[in-house]
Amino acid sequence: MKFGTAYLALACALATNTQDEVHAFSPSLTTRPTTLLSRSIRTTKSPSSPSSFLNSPSSSSSSPSLVLLNMAESASSSGADDEIARLKAMAQKLRSEAAGLEANQAEERASVAKLAFEKFDKNQDGEVSLQELKAGLEKAMKTELPNERVQKLMNEFDVSGDGSLQLNEMVSVDQFRNKLEAYAREEKSLARDAVDEAKKQEEMARKAEARLEILNDKDPTTKDKIISVIPYLFPLLDSLQFGRFLIMENADNPLVGLLGLLFTAYRSIPFSGFIAFLALNTLSSNPGLNKLVRFNMQQAIFLDIALFFPGLVIALISGLGSVAGFTIPDAGNQAANTVIFGVLLLTVLYTSISSLLGITPDAIPIISKAVEDRMPTTDMFDDEGKFVPREAREEKDENKKDDDKKKD
Repeated sequence: MKFGTAYLALACALATNTQDEVHAFSPSLTTRPTTLLSRSIRTTKSPSSPSSFLNSPSSSSSSPSLVLLNMAESASSSGADDEIARLKAMAQKLRSEAAGLEANQAEERASVAKLAFEKFDKNQDGEVSLQELKAGLEKAMKTELPNERVQKLMNEFDVSGDGSLQLNEMVSVDQFRNKLEAYAREEKSLARDAVDEAKKQEEMARKAEARLEILNDKDPTTKDKIISVIPYLFPLLDSLQFGRFLIMENADNPLVGLLGLLFTAYRSIPFSGFIAFLALNTLSSNPGLNKLVRFNMQQAIFLDIALFFPGLVIALISGLGSVAGFTIPDAGNQAANTVIFGVLLLTVLYTSISSLLGITPDAIPIISKAVEDRMPTTDMFDDEGKFVPREAREEKDENKKDDDKKKD
């Protein structure tokens, strides 16, 4: 490009000198320079090709500067083509040299691998077994290698999968060493991750244990099992009003007599039912009590509340009967009360036996589910043992879900 620019400048200078000479010998030309310049410009803008322009006599005779400009452009284009050709030749030479270097390196690696193969193949059977690989590497590296690492090394380089290395699968000792070092770094990283995970799990277990100390969800002791049965005396005593007919018929039974004494003592205390309700409700909120005890306290309250509805139904039927002019027969009234008492008695029997066995009596329809929903759990407390409201827990769960989605 520098050559083309210089050539163009020289052509312009020669054109100027030529016009000055023409003006010196031709006065007519000097009087009309503008006309000649306009004609030269029109000739330059002609759509004819450079070759036709050069071959035109009028162009040659009237504007030598344009001829020189075309020659300069042709020379510049030719120089650029030569430069491109030279660069292509240099690139081809570099590729050829790189291919030759790669071939030399491959030949050198093959030679090193062959020497290593001959050293490792002690029995000269044309393959390197796992034992030979281990022995050869330990001798070359002067260190003892774990069998697991050597087996992993064999699995990676044994392309054929026959359990041994052939000559075409063999690499240099340095390549084996680099791969073993990579295995060691990976194992150390995994070990660190395992230690971190163990610490994390230990910390979580410690926090869970701390929560368990706050909220007693441990397995019930014998004392807890016995105490957990006592709350069911509350609905049992309140149900005796429905079992009065059955009690009167079996007044000689010692068990019935004991229930009669308990009922008399219970009714002798003013507001006994209300006091029992407040006591059970307050104690069931104590997280220090065993879960079985707290569950049975809540369930006893729900059972006592459930007794209100059968009594209400019986009272409504009796009232409607009085208005309508008919009365419920004593046999029907007695049977209905006995059934209610019998159901409650069987329920208390089930809950008592289950509790004494250390099993939570949560199979009562509707009631057990309602009680379970009211029971506090460990996730309701933070790491410091403070109670976390339901709204705060739900917000925390939503934030955790959003974070998980962003990670995915």
